[in-house]
Amino acid sequence: MTEIEGTVNGHRDGHGFVQRDDGEPDLYLSPQEMRAVLHRDRVRARILRFDRKGRPEGRVVDIIERRKTPIIGRLLHEGGSWIVAPEDKRYGQDILIPKNAAANARAGQVVSVELTEPPSMYSQPVGRVAEVLGEIDDPGMEIEIAVRKYEVPHRFSPEALAQAAALPDKLRAADLKHRVDLRDVPLVTIDGEDARDFDDAVYCEPHVQGKGKKASKGWRLLVAIADVSHYVKPGEALDDDAFERATSVYFPRRVIPMLPEKLSNGLCSLNPEVDRLSMVCDMLVSAEGEVTAYQFYPAVICSHARLTYTEVAAALLNSRGPEATRRAALMPQLLDLLDVYRALLKARAQRGAVDFETTETQIVCDDNGRIEKIVPRTRTEAHRLIEEAMLAANVCAADFIAGAEHASLYRVHEGPTPEKRQTLQNYLRALGLGLSVSDDPKPGEFQAIAAATKDRPDAQQIHTMLLRSMQQAIYTPANSGHFGLAYQAYTHFTSPIRRYPDLLVHRVIKAILQSRRYHLSTGELVGAPVRKGGKPPRGQAAELERWEQVGAHCSANERRADEASRDVEAWLKCRYMRERLGEEYSGTVSAVTTFGVFVTLDALYVEGLVHITELGSEYFRFDEARQELRGERSGQRYAVGARVRVQVSRVDLDGRRIDFRMVREGESDRLLAKGRPTGKERLAPLERVEAEDRVQKRATKAAKARQSPSGRTGAGKAKSKTSPRQDAASGKTSSRRKATRRR
Repeated sequence: MTEIEGTVNGHRDGHGFVQRDDGEPDLYLSPQEMRAVLHRDRVRARILRFDRKGRPEGRVVDIIERRKTPIIGRLLHEGGSWIVAPEDKRYGQDILIPKNAAANARAGQVVSVELTEPPSMYSQPVGRVAEVLGEIDDPGMEIEIAVRKYEVPHRFSPEALAQAAALPDKLRAADLKHRVDLRDVPLVTIDGEDARDFDDAVYCEPHVQGKGKKASKGWRLLVAIADVSHYVKPGEALDDDAFERATSVYFPRRVIPMLPEKLSNGLCSLNPEVDRLSMVCDMLVSAEGEVTAYQFYPAVICSHARLTYTEVAAALLNSRGPEATRRAALMPQLLDLLDVYRALLKARAQRGAVDFETTETQIVCDDNGRIEKIVPRTRTEAHRLIEEAMLAANVCAADFIAGAEHASLYRVHEGPTPEKRQTLQNYLRALGLGLSVSDDPKPGEFQAIAAATKDRPDAQQIHTMLLRSMQQAIYTPANSGHFGLAYQAYTHFTSPIRRYPDLLVHRVIKAILQSRRYHLSTGELVGAPVRKGGKPPRGQAAELERWEQVGAHCSANERRADEASRDVEAWLKCRYMRERLGEEYSGTVSAVTTFGVFVTLDALYVEGLVHITELGSEYFRFDEARQELRGERSGQRYAVGARVRVQVSRVDLDGRRIDFRMVREGESDRLLAKGRPTGKERLAPLERVEAEDRVQKRATKAAKARQSPSGRTGAGKAKSKTSPRQDAASGKTSSRRKATRRR
């Protein structure tokens, strides 16, 4: 009967969980318990029992805090009453809207609702319409829904906007003090075609290290990063808004920036042919790809060109082509960048860093914000050379901070948990590969398995399992290294325009350069840095706790941004596939679960679910070790990487779900010969069996009725009991759900 406190996380199926503050396993709440609470409420709950697997189940005994943020949903008119069906299905309950609280909104519109009465065990929540967002089909509506659904801050405070407007448009003489002048160095930015903010600029030149016989060739690599910390000061309105957002959020055709546009696209962006303030990581790289020396310093630069990945890749591929000719003055340093990248890549392989080749996609939208096509995003050597340069700068930043023993945020990626490691070992053992991971796995073991299996037909399946066994990267002041990249210390330094942790790292580096310490709680530079073995300053425990809190906040907001972006992409893909109902495509099984398989279409790069009932009339058992579904009678297997052909059978726009059905060999020809499937052929296998059973029962009852003395009456009763309307229904369906299906 232990009592715990935590946050309610609702589930779209009606039940929920209490995410405990003490970090222990979540507490299950039944649908009955969820009637009195809503998703994101803070509660005190009591553990009542444990299920067969040892998972706790409980009851809410007190509601500590009600979530006060508005709820987004569709306004519907049913049976004379107005209700709002929440867009986030985790809320689980419709919200009643009094007639005088609809704010002139029309049925079907997307609205924002504020609760006026919370739910109870015996009543629904009541609210009022606070904002009318518009029609569901309005361009960009899916983004408006997502930013509110995931509570993404999307409006800057008036104070932050006023502060940004007061900043100068150009650099002043005072801004250049105590900075290295690198305006004559031909630094360039290399980004995507659609990039608008430019965090980083790079330059490379050959460099000989040592003298005489000990001399060795290498490179000098400069990575200049926008000096956002010069303009965004601790405790000011701009900093408060940036901390609240913690990251920029990227959607197709729109960005919710961390900083106002005057900074993100103007004063801080390293635009070409204009002077900009920057923090520079100046590195010496050996021929073996080892960074042998580095230094950080504030500088003023002038980007000599804004290059794109496409044109740099083309110029490097053909040094006499049109792109190379047009950028002839920059070609020497681009070729040096290519050489230093290859050296860094060689060092990466020797470290044993994990490097899986995955297919990334890009959504191309039309003028109305709808998907025009989905295309694979090709990674060229231009992408990779910038990536390696940024990795090198980030590692130097982490090493610099760790050497000064200054508190900061590291980007930590730990190895597999014991449970995930055991699951991976069982999987590899079941495949009979003769490969495994040790009890204390190293990144090189994962990379060795990936390299050994890259030519196998099930390589994608194996690589997916390797990826899933790893933990999620987080921000924390406790330096535990980066498992995937095989670094002992790693941080984020290269994107302060769009990531708050990078901005904090810049402040820490500046403090160390001034022989000071950056105090996170006050934002002040205090004292001198603690030397190794020296006495730690007072309040260090409280300061580290504050860094922990900030790291957790940034990690959570990063996940929130990812969820919001995925939600918008899922909505767009559902809208895209709704026009392709009934069409057939080839695809690859991308995931296997107890309830079915997920298939990614080859041509469209869209993922959908084939429910287990669509796999056949036999019973399919989930093999966790092999990550596959296997039919008990036929032995038919469905595993990650399997090639299948599917038909688009259903699209649920509200649930962000696409359903497929398997197309058997020869079934397409049969359906084409008979025309479009109708009646029983349109039904799922289980429904088809039930329909045939009902037909048989009706025929039997009708025959018995004809044989009975009151045949006419009996036949009439039989027909009434099994009317087509009742046959088609599996229970009562609310008018709202019917309306949803019609839409």
